[in-house]
Amino acid sequence: ADVYKRQQLNGVILIIKGYLAMKMMTSILLFLLIFNGCSDKAQNWVILFDGVSVDQWRGYKQDNFPKDGWAVENGALKTIVGGNRVDIITKDIYENFELVLEWRVSPAGNSGIFYFATEESDYIWQTAPEMQVLDDSAHPDGNRAVTSAGSLYDLISPTEKSLKPVGEFNEARIKVKNNQVEHWQNGKKILAYEYGSNTINELIAKSKFKSMPLFAKANSGHVGLQHHGEEVWYRNIRIRKL
Repeated sequence: ADVYKRQQLNGVILIIKGYLAMKMMTSILLFLLIFNGCSDKAQNWVILFDGVSVDQWRGYKQDNFPKDGWAVENGALKTIVGGNRVDIITKDIYENFELVLEWRVSPAGNSGIFYFATEESDYIWQTAPEMQVLDDSAHPDGNRAVTSAGSLYDLISPTEKSLKPVGEFNEARIKVKNNQVEHWQNGKKILAYEYGSNTINELIAKSKFKSMPLFAKANSGHVGLQHHGEEVWYRNIRIRKL
């Protein structure tokens, strides 16, 4: 009988310890969420996508978010293959800013991060510069540095790239301050240029964008994410004005 009582007591003790451990872990996670939220607010970060809400986004030249082309899945904003191939843009516009997000693509996947986008043309890429999002190993654009992941698409090649394997998330960061633009990938600055400079205008004049009079002309605009048809995921999207 004593052995049985001891076994019962030990079982109760284990249950109590498990409960207390769970409560402690919950408290720690809650503290971290609050701390990170306070930290973001202290540094003037605005959460553009928190894993749930798409309130900060709408379709290009649309009033609402295109739920027939994009979905929320496991905390990520993703394209729907076979759905409405509409790009999405932020509701707000930005001039000097720092944008941070994580992305991953399916094999041979292709997408892009636009900035300074306006809605004066039929397509977002007719006005907005693009940081390329790509599976360099399997997509044809990966064969040219100037159209590979991280590039200023078709204008400037990235340097010192360090891409994660396909299926893993990469961090992208775009900084713009007084026309000085930087692209960062997985913690490394991979290119920089002066927006509106003679140098960049000469590159545009030699590219496919030369026939687009509104390309890279706006001093402020929307941030956009491209639906190129393949599957791509974005998460932890935040921005702050500089």
